[in-house]
Amino acid sequence: MTFLWPGFLFLLLLIPVLIIAYILILRRRRQSGIRFSSLALVRDAIPKQSLWKQHLPFALFLLALAGLVVAFARPVSIVSVPTDQTTIILTIDVSRSMCSTDVKPTRLQAAEAAALSFVQRQKGGTQIGLVAFSTFAELIQPPTTDQEILQTAIESLMVGRRTAIGSAILKAIDAIAEIDKNVPPSVDPLTGGIEPTPVPKGAYVPDIIVLLTDGASNTGPLPTDAAQQAVDRGIRIYTIGFGTPNGSEFASCQSSDPFGGFGGFGGGGGQPVSPPFGFGGFGGGFGGFRRGIDEATLKQIASMTGGQYYSASSAGELQNVFRSLPTYLITKHETTEISVVFTAIGAFLIVIALWLALRWHPLS
Repeated sequence: MTFLWPGFLFLLLLIPVLIIAYILILRRRRQSGIRFSSLALVRDAIPKQSLWKQHLPFALFLLALAGLVVAFARPVSIVSVPTDQTTIILTIDVSRSMCSTDVKPTRLQAAEAAALSFVQRQKGGTQIGLVAFSTFAELIQPPTTDQEILQTAIESLMVGRRTAIGSAILKAIDAIAEIDKNVPPSVDPLTGGIEPTPVPKGAYVPDIIVLLTDGASNTGPLPTDAAQQAVDRGIRIYTIGFGTPNGSEFASCQSSDPFGGFGGFGGGGGQPVSPPFGFGGFGGGFGGFRRGIDEATLKQIASMTGGQYYSASSAGELQNVFRSLPTYLITKHETTEISVVFTAIGAFLIVIALWLALRWHPLS
């Protein structure tokens, strides 16, 4: 159970204050009463039942007050409901390092093959979209159930320069928002905007993001900042770190970089050239690529959003990762406000407390 207005729970501090006030009033009454030579005689003379008769109405009143305070805080209950209306956004890194041949034939081609197999295994009602990211992120294919269109989109991926993981997450959120009207679009970190009210902790929409990368983010918004926007919208992110520890030379890849051979791709035949300096995991020899996966960040993204992190260093392992993605167990989490329950309990206890007080301690 969570609360939409948790600040009202501070009103519960009134309860110990009322208890202290109640005790002081009782002591004051005793001091102003008739003095007896022996209090033990007085205690013996008072029926034992009268003690709880004296204090029970007040105790019920405190319980009623606590119930009403909880109701003011607007408690909600989160219920998991199976759903067949699922949107999955495949978010694939197409930076230059994806041309590395440590995974045969190349990392990018192995990723494409795994993504295609994943698409073909999904149920007919599952909508899948495709986001590719390098220096920036782009929605290659909006969510669709047409597997032929998805195959064409996956096979048309081209590589670019850097690795903008944060931008990829925001673009994937926007793709989901176009389909699921319960999900607000992302807020641009540069221009700003009004963030939506975060969903209750533990609540998730039925839409997920699968993010595959072989490097570390080196441009665009911080990945964890973008992931926080996913958290606020109840979107789970499953992250995949792909590549071997040592890497290898780049193969010839089709580049979407309009400037040709900067930093790894030749302007003519597409032959690899040594980058002038290393960044985001690049460097380490002619045409070489040292594995630069930021596993700590990928694990953090998965953990904070309710997803899971996977590691794959071969085409076979990547296929297994895609098979183990929990798409068949996807549920949506509905939140139901239960303030009325606590309000009813509080009102009932107040009525009982008043009834007992008038019955046991009549005014006349």
